Amino acid sequence: MTSTLPTALSKQHQQALQLIQQRRFKEAHACLVQLLEHQPDHADSYFLLGVINLDYGQVQKSIRLMEKAVSLHAKDEYLAHLAKGYSLIGDLNKAKAIAESLPADQIQQALTLDTLGVALSRVGLHQLALSYFQRATQLQTNKAPYFYNLGVSLKFTGDFAAAKAAFEQALQLEPAFYQAHYAMSDLAMTTDPQARINQLSEVKSSVRSADAMLHIGHALAKEYEAIHNYPAAMAELHQAKQVKSQSLNYQPEDDRALFDAAVQHASKPVHKAAGCQSREPIFILGMPRSGTTLVERILTSHSEVLSAGELQDFGLAVKELTATSSEKVLDPATLNAAYALDFNALGERYLQRSRVVTGSKAHFIDKLPFNFFYIDLIRRALPNAKIICMMRHPVDTCLGNYRALFSLGSPYYRYAFQLKHIAAFYASFHRLAMFWQQQKLANFRLQSYEDLVQDPKQQITELLEFCGLSWQEACLHSEQNQAPVSTASKVQVRQPINTNSVGRWQKYQPLLDPLLQQLRAEGLEC
Repeated sequence: MTSTLPTALSKQHQQALQLIQQRRFKEAHACLVQLLEHQPDHADSYFLLGVINLDYGQVQKSIRLMEKAVSLHAKDEYLAHLAKGYSLIGDLNKAKAIAESLPADQIQQALTLDTLGVALSRVGLHQLALSYFQRATQLQTNKAPYFYNLGVSLKFTGDFAAAKAAFEQALQLEPAFYQAHYAMSDLAMTTDPQARINQLSEVKSSVRSADAMLHIGHALAKEYEAIHNYPAAMAELHQAKQVKSQSLNYQPEDDRALFDAAVQHASKPVHKAAGCQSREPIFILGMPRSGTTLVERILTSHSEVLSAGELQDFGLAVKELTATSSEKVLDPATLNAAYALDFNALGERYLQRSRVVTGSKAHFIDKLPFNFFYIDLIRRALPNAKIICMMRHPVDTCLGNYRALFSLGSPYYRYAFQLKHIAAFYASFHRLAMFWQQQKLANFRLQSYEDLVQDPKQQITELLEFCGLSWQEACLHSEQNQAPVSTASKVQVRQPINTNSVGRWQKYQPLLDPLLQQLRAEGLEC
């Protein structure tokens, strides 16, 4: 337990708090370090240093500082922020353990509840997160972000009406809350699209940041699509994405190098006995917006299959065991270094990392789309795992990526802000998928999205056989699956399997002619 501060140090502590509120982090950091020289057991100084480091993106250092603060004084606030740190590095076990030690009904601070809810939601524990968000909005009724976070959680769990009410409350409290505006339009529950367009246009005229413009632009695009004004929708997307794209400095050659590295060692012999022999994992991967969530919902309607969500754990296990010096989790150097690993240890580490959400069913699904970079490593580390790679019409896939507002904190989606970059990325993915299809691996299936929605019973039968699962009628009615969904398909996959999205790109003709020309130049049939 930290001791009481002398008056002079107490003033220094208050000064540090004020500096942090003013975002003068360097001065605050110096102030806190000086304070700790005089009072080495002052828990709040370690906590505040952790907050500063987290703001700078130094997550591991922040966690160490938070752990030190908790060791001195296990305050709810410290524990909640520590759980947030664990969630950022994908440590599901530790984040969940903190939540289990702090039930929502025992916490009295709304901010602490909201912080824990965000941490739980980030690691895919949406149902558990809901109770923290609900209590936060009960304790403090005037904070728009709390209602927004509650709405997102409700949307993930499929309660769209309650989600809409939460977003409306957030916007009543903060009319320019751009994330809530996008979330409202994403629900596709607007009763008067033109009035909504007018409202969003007014908000758009007052926002300045690239992120705000991106959210409002995507919201406007969805409302214009609702009244079938596709040129206006594309114009909004183009304007919003262009502003954000300028700040990203995306280099397409970086992704091309990743695709090359993904097959560089594929010709090396695979010794099945050298890997972890678990039959639990089923990997569903492929381009975003290609039907990965639909297949996940179909398979997890089976009584023997659990959804683990979009796990980061395979890539993190590779990074941990290779211990490469780069800051990125995924890069060519790390992929190449992985071939010196003990593959059984890699498979076991992946299972250990993901165990908190994989449960005790016979199989679980890992639906991170970009696991396609790890296909060769997966088949070596987990030779009995099933790998389903989704393939969808090139233009529908590219348009779907352009229309989606992906996580701005993720390193994977930087290609998605310009159609020419999306086309190049898709072409590289297509070559990778065709490479693996040509290898005729027993545990690899290339699944056409169009075939699936046009002949669901036959395709689902084949999918179940591929995964070694018995036929269950529930798989044909995946819209009845009640598990949370946190991807861009959260609304669509709660509808019966349909062909509504097949050929959607044709509505945007001739706006997509440059995209078609580029894809055809890459040798793709469109």
